[in-house]
Amino acid sequence: MNRILSLFSLASLAMAASGPAAAGGDPSITHSAPAVQGYDVVSYHQGEKPQRGNGNHVAEFEGVPYLFVDEANRKAFERDPARYAPAYGGFCAYGVSVGKKFIGDPDVWKIVDGRLYLNLDTRVQESWAKDIPGHIRRADARWKQIAATPPGEL
Repeated sequence: MNRILSLFSLASLAMAASGPAAAGGDPSITHSAPAVQGYDVVSYHQGEKPQRGNGNHVAEFEGVPYLFVDEANRKAFERDPARYAPAYGGFCAYGVSVGKKFIGDPDVWKIVDGRLYLNLDTRVQESWAKDIPGHIRRADARWKQIAATPPGEL
C-alpha cells in the first residue's frame, strides 16, 4: 500500500514539476504537489545535505509551489527563482539527455555551474557522472523538444 501511495505521489509530482502549461492545464491554477518533493531548493546551495521545507514558507514559480525551511530561503528564491529551480523541472538530468522524463530523486543530486540537477537514482547518477558536460548539452537540447510532453508519452 505504501508503494502505491508513493507511486501516486511521484506521478502527482511529475505533473506539478512539468508546470501547468506542460501538463495541459490552466496556467492560472496552482498545483498542490510541491516541487522537488518538498525539499528546499535553496538549501541545496548552502550545505552538504538538502533540507525539507515546510508549509509555513512557500513561494510559487511557473505555477508550482516550492517549500522552504525559513523566510530567508523563501526570499532568496523569490529574488532569483531561475537560479534555484532544478534543471528540467526536477526530472532526472540523465533521463532528459536520452529524451525521457524520469522523476528526479531529491537525495540524488549535484550542483553544476550553480544549477541543481537531480537524477533518478544513484546507479543512473553514476552513468550521468561519466560525461556530465555532454549529458547536460544533450539534455538542454532535448528539453526544448520534450518539456511540454507528458512523461507517459515519451
